[in-house]
Amino acid sequence: MEDLLKRITFNKAVLGGKPLIPDLRISVEMIVELLAKGATPQEILEDFPELDPADILAALFYAYQMLSSETIYERIAA
Repeated sequence: MEDLLKRITFNKAVLGGKPLIPDLRISVEMIVELLAKGATPQEILEDFPELDPADILAALFYAYQMLSSETIYERIAA
């Protein structure tokens, strides 16, 4: 799975340095957002044929890695 992270790059000059699929202006954030809104991987691949199925997995794995290292603070009920 760690090889998937090689599919993610960063470039300050593109989308403000957000994590991207290499050589494309497609961010990890956009892929995860589409999935969260109910798009299937197949629909994403149809809309963005330049993507590879592994790019979608890489975006999800990157998001998982970020969340798994997140510090959890006590939540106070409002």
